[in-house]
Amino acid sequence: MIKHIVMWKLKEEANGATKQENATEIKRRLESLVGIIEEIKALEVGVNCNTEDAAAYDACLISEFETIEALGRYQVNPEHKKVSAFVKEVRVSRTVVDFEF
Repeated sequence: MIKHIVMWKLKEEANGATKQENATEIKRRLESLVGIIEEIKALEVGVNCNTEDAAAYDACLISEFETIEALGRYQVNPEHKKVSAFVKEVRVSRTVVDFEF
């Protein structure tokens, strides 16, 4: 099994929405992929409630896949690419880690 973790720092404002609104929209869009992309075995998205720490990221994805190949198929899926395009518009930075468990 592969655990795929991604964290984003978001722009204060983008696409006519606040950072908080965009974080919530990222959560909604990613969670909507469950049941659409069969490779997803588990998916959880959190919006950071710690607004005081400048080092804190704004949103986090924790997802699970059977294999690294399944993760690759998820990443090129057209539905995931739509979500990814939105995230790229509203983020400042991204960090990721994938590991076997």
